[in-house]
Amino acid sequence: MAVLVIEDLCVEIAMRHRPPVRVLDGVCLRLEAGSTLGLVGASGSGKSITALSVLGLLPAPAARIVSGSIRLDGEELVGAASERLRRLRGGEIAMVFQDPMTSLDPVFTIGDQIAEAILLHRPMPRREAWRLAVETLGRVGIADPSSRARAYPHQLSGGMRQRVMIAMAIACRPRVLVADEPTTALDVTTAAGIFDLLDDIRHEFGLSILLVSHDMAAIARMADAVAVMHAGRIVETGTADAVLDRPLHPYTRELLACAQAFAGEG
Repeated sequence: MAVLVIEDLCVEIAMRHRPPVRVLDGVCLRLEAGSTLGLVGASGSGKSITALSVLGLLPAPAARIVSGSIRLDGEELVGAASERLRRLRGGEIAMVFQDPMTSLDPVFTIGDQIAEAILLHRPMPRREAWRLAVETLGRVGIADPSSRARAYPHQLSGGMRQRVMIAMAIACRPRVLVADEPTTALDVTTAAGIFDLLDDIRHEFGLSILLVSHDMAAIARMADAVAVMHAGRIVETGTADAVLDRPLHPYTRELLACAQAFAGEG
């Protein structure tokens, strides 16, 4: 059963003194419950715009959904009230962004930020929210979580900050996690650890993950299904084995060839 369904999604960006530019054109995706859907494509193909559209986080008023449907467990998100979207974000669907340093607030401790996210969705004493924040930090592999919870973002490494972002995203046990290039600024070894963590969390909590990534090796290892995006459209979808081993679309074949050549150079 699909937990997230995107149908015929079209997004435009307004341009000064020019007609609007359509950056998504008829995008259709299905994320099955408990699975990982890998969304791949070159930079600028529309992957991040798709991810932001799902969360209702398109930069307004420049970008807007002009048509289409996004349904979470059957509930239509396109056109939903802002208050309803705020309740769903974090509670039912959460996002891990590319750069945690720009997503975390530099003037609050890590623990405070995770606890605040918990309190937005689960009424409880602040002491209990703090305890859950520390517990979640430990779950995502941060050593000595009690001490780290009192640290500020600049005091942590890039890999640890990304683990904090994952902790914040899963703190309220959402059903769907959207991970938008979660390892962009990380070295290969640290990135592999983040991908392993996401896969472990998916199995432990029964999450469904929409994984946007350039890392084809990680997609091959983690994804149950793959969608290939080019110029704002989905050009190929299928099981991970079918798309990665027997690609049908010329663009998919070129994308895989580039990824293999890059891996060979490394």
